[in-house]
Amino acid sequence: MGNGVITALEIQKRDKERVNVFIDGEFAFGLNLLDAARLRKGQVLAEAEIATLRNDDAIVQAVNTAAHFLSYRPRSEQEIRRNLKDKDVPEDVIEVAVQRLQGLGYLDDAAFARYWVDNRNQFKPLSHRALRQELRQKGVSDALISETLGDQSESDLAYQAATTQLRKLRNRTEREFKTKISTFLQRRGFGYSTTQDVVARLIDTLESDDPDYFNRENDLHED
Repeated sequence: MGNGVITALEIQKRDKERVNVFIDGEFAFGLNLLDAARLRKGQVLAEAEIATLRNDDAIVQAVNTAAHFLSYRPRSEQEIRRNLKDKDVPEDVIEVAVQRLQGLGYLDDAAFARYWVDNRNQFKPLSHRALRQELRQKGVSDALISETLGDQSESDLAYQAATTQLRKLRNRTEREFKTKISTFLQRRGFGYSTTQDVVARLIDTLESDDPDYFNRENDLHED
């Protein structure tokens, strides 16, 4: 391409924070306002300067794209890389953008793993096996996953998950209750032994704290 002369600097119509740069009468690339402020009409740019400006802007746009993706919820590094790759961002630009996001504190797999586990524990308790599988799919390392899961009790997680079903299962027979809770916990990834222990623990608690919870009349018919 060689050297070029800036013939126009025009603020974009759709994004007032960006400027279109024209070189030798043709659109060359876009820049954010701050970077564009360093340029002037009639300025001669060497080929290397043009390449640098284009690359720098590609990185800025990649960071902005990632920041928008992060605005919905925290993301793992691999999620960010996949998102940018899907948008045809070059690998070298992705690498720099990821490093920049990490430096800004926006990208941290350890923090992401903690967020993911805490969120699941609060809204959808899962077994360690299921959590580990989800985090692996997000690209989190096994070492970080193990550190995040720590000493959490599988039984307590299963019990917490099961309690979310108590209201809808009220007035069922004990047999129906066992079947429903067991199936529910197995879908959440909990093993047979943990499931059976939690079901027994729940029944004991309900019989003690809420004697009218089960439909004992139909229990007799089932027997």
